[in-house]
Amino acid sequence: MTSADKSPVRVGVFGLLGSGNLGNDGSLESVLGYLRAEHPEAVVDALCGGPEAVTTRFQIPATRLHWYRGEYRTASRAGAIAGKGLGKLVDVFRTAAWVRRHDVVIVPGMGVLEATLPLRPWGFPYSLFLLCASGRLLGTRVALVSVGAAEIGNRPTRALVRWSARLAAYRSYRDAQSRDAMRAMGVDTARDGVYPDLAFALPTPPEWDIPCPELVGELGEVPSGPPGPVCVGVMDFHGGNDDRARADEIYRRYLDGTIRFVRALVEEGRPVRLLTGDECDASVVAAILDAVDSSLVTAAQPTSLADLMKEMAAADTVVAVRYHNLICALKTGTPVLALSYAAKSDALMDRMGLGAYCHPAREVDADRLLEQFRALEKRSAELRQTLTERNLAAARQLEHQFTALTAALFPAPDHAHAHARQEAP
Repeated sequence: MTSADKSPVRVGVFGLLGSGNLGNDGSLESVLGYLRAEHPEAVVDALCGGPEAVTTRFQIPATRLHWYRGEYRTASRAGAIAGKGLGKLVDVFRTAAWVRRHDVVIVPGMGVLEATLPLRPWGFPYSLFLLCASGRLLGTRVALVSVGAAEIGNRPTRALVRWSARLAAYRSYRDAQSRDAMRAMGVDTARDGVYPDLAFALPTPPEWDIPCPELVGELGEVPSGPPGPVCVGVMDFHGGNDDRARADEIYRRYLDGTIRFVRALVEEGRPVRLLTGDECDASVVAAILDAVDSSLVTAAQPTSLADLMKEMAAADTVVAVRYHNLICALKTGTPVLALSYAAKSDALMDRMGLGAYCHPAREVDADRLLEQFRALEKRSAELRQTLTERNLAAARQLEHQFTALTAALFPAPDHAHAHARQEAP
């Protein structure tokens, strides 16, 4: 794919990529796979949170998202506050200069239009606004692809997110409620599509020996043999943006409930494998290992969604909090129970046929969780069949997503000048 002047199309990818979150990097991997398959001549680079990690893993040039290196540290001293403030000004020009060098910028998935976890308006929402505003002013098409969204109460954050969406040339969402949320916040979504999360486009290699539903027994039949391992995906969870006043209470209740649940599994002789989805989750793993103190409980150190899928494919059942941990279990066809902290998890589980197996992460009740877990395992074979069917449907829908993306962002040269913006601000 080349631009109208026959030079290769310059594509940028943007976001908190390479920063230790496996889901974000999995979304990037999916988009890079699409670009390399459908637009191999495109020249790709990134503006991201962890440029060194992105370059090392994905072999593309990358630039640091923020000028001020202490962006993600709390600024309490005058010098740090001044540095962070100056950084916000410098980033206006840095972002515009980076955007100017591209024909297209893609924001690959992620919950960039939501605040379901603690978020300040001058953090990523400000960066996203700079990107979308620069794209509109400089004529670079910015695409928000299969992103997550939720209604936001904080006025500055809400305004930045709303204007970012309005200024983007292309938008699609990973579920219908994300599109509904943006409509409720004042964005015209009439031409915006809904597709599965980009992680559903990642490969699930057959050599992992993911069991086929036909091989695990008749529908509804519990597989014979002793119970197998359980994967428990943990999270350093303190609630969302509106929960700051009781963040410690939420964390303690979540951790205590999870410890009780893991201990109950161990008492039944079940091996438990602890999984993370972000570097910050390591402290939760350490707390559970210390509290349960059993050789049956071990911890993995995944560095990608592929690592997570490999772990989950070997498990009988998964219990997880993080959104992309849930997706990895669903993709491998492993029955999963969601410790849900936001409506996006409920929507995902419902879409994949497991809507009955959600438990509130803010109010973990170990006894109730065990009841749901046992009910889930009784339907294991049936649910594996359901997941096989839903995964095939998700893959087909993402093929349509990438076809639509090509039409919107990479028009044929003869029609390049006829390309219309999706929406005027």
